[in-house]
Amino acid sequence: MSQHVKDIMTNAPLTIDVGSSVTAAAELMRDADVGALVVTDSSGVRGVLTDRDVTVRVVATGNDPATTAVGDIVAPDLVAVSPQDDVATATELMRTNALRRLPVLDGDHLVGIVSLGDLAIDQDATSALAAISTEPPTR
Repeated sequence: MSQHVKDIMTNAPLTIDVGSSVTAAAELMRDADVGALVVTDSSGVRGVLTDRDVTVRVVATGNDPATTAVGDIVAPDLVAVSPQDDVATATELMRTNALRRLPVLDGDHLVGIVSLGDLAIDQDATSALAAISTEPPTR
C-alpha cells in the first residue's frame, strides 16, 4: 500500500479557466473522457468542476451552459492535498468533505489530482470500485 498522495495521484490533470463556458468544459470532459476538470485562474487553482456539477448546477436549474461561466458554478471552498501528504489524509478529507476528487498542490502549483478510484486501487485492488476504476472507457 502506498503511503503518499504522490504515489497514487494522476499527474497533469486537465484544467479549465474560470471564465470558460460550461459548454466548453463539458466538451473538454467529453473529448478527454474525464468526469472532472481542475478550475484555475491567474492566481492558481480555484476548485474542481465535475460532470455532476454541470448537471445539477446548470442543466437542472435551467441555466444556459453556453453563457454560464465555470467560475459561477465551481464550489467556492478549495480542498486540496500536497504530494507529500499521506494517503490517510486524502481519504479523511474526502470523507469529511464528501468529495470524490482532490487537486494535488505543491505550494500553489498544480501537480496532480487524486480520486476516490485512485484510493480504492491503492487500498484494495480487489474491491469492486478498484475494478471499475481500472476498466477502460466504454464509449
